[in-house]
Amino acid sequence: MPSRYNPRTMTDQYAVIGHPIAHSKSPLIHQMFAEQTGQDIRYTAIDSPLDGFAATIERLHEAGYQGCNVTVPFKFEAFQLATRLSERAQAAQAVNTLKFDGDTILGDNTDGAGLVRDIQHNLGTLLKDKRVLLIGAGGAAYGVALPLVHAQVFLKIFNRTEQKAKALKKSLLQALERSRSPAIFDAINQPSSKVDVYSLMNEGQPFDVVINATSAGLTDSEIPLPPGIFAPHALAYDMMYGRDTPFMKFSRAQGAQVADGLGMLVEQAAEAFYLWRGVRPDTAPVVAALRQLCQVPPSC
Repeated sequence: MPSRYNPRTMTDQYAVIGHPIAHSKSPLIHQMFAEQTGQDIRYTAIDSPLDGFAATIERLHEAGYQGCNVTVPFKFEAFQLATRLSERAQAAQAVNTLKFDGDTILGDNTDGAGLVRDIQHNLGTLLKDKRVLLIGAGGAAYGVALPLVHAQVFLKIFNRTEQKAKALKKSLLQALERSRSPAIFDAINQPSSKVDVYSLMNEGQPFDVVINATSAGLTDSEIPLPPGIFAPHALAYDMMYGRDTPFMKFSRAQGAQVADGLGMLVEQAAEAFYLWRGVRPDTAPVVAALRQLCQVPPSC
């Protein structure tokens, strides 16, 4: 069997794996992180065949790579491939970050941590005790639900198919019960007060933060939200970036502060970088550079 570590290789190697992958900003982001922190790493983008993800991971592991990021459509396969899972990866049921340590492949999910840090650190909205509406019950929503509850919010989940929202609630409560964190004790024992499903029948219930975790913006689809959904000074956050989505336009018309997901993209990458290197980069200049490079307007 080939050696997993090549002593002649001085620079630690990392990659992002997806299909397609040419559009990924991850190599640029991690290059800026490395330059800023003085870390000697090489980070590349790898397009894996749809039926070749496991073989790609094995090849990188054997070649001495230290870890990789995983994007669509391989996050669920990465979850199955990891030999050890973080709590947040178990809750998300998907993995976007792998760390190789000997024969161990640690699977983590940094999306939720990236979202929470962007909202609290970059946008200045403290989440503790805030009423938060999470729109969607797909992979993106699963990835951020547990970190949101760890931030001690009152979380409501809305999905066009209510059964899917209920399934996310059930999965989230199971994850909370496994963690047994004192900070979220009430969420386990009083789920209707801390974690619940939102119905459009609850019109008039305002939220401090509304997060769109759906892909509706890709097709310019409207999300059926009622007027009055936003409390005064509310934040509307769309996890998508690079376009002014119907959700963002609706939210702006309702008087909410609007933000896109570019900050989350950088923050989740910073969380992976910290997992790998033990150093947390300054994300503000990276976000600013990406906005200028990609011509993405700032949050408004």
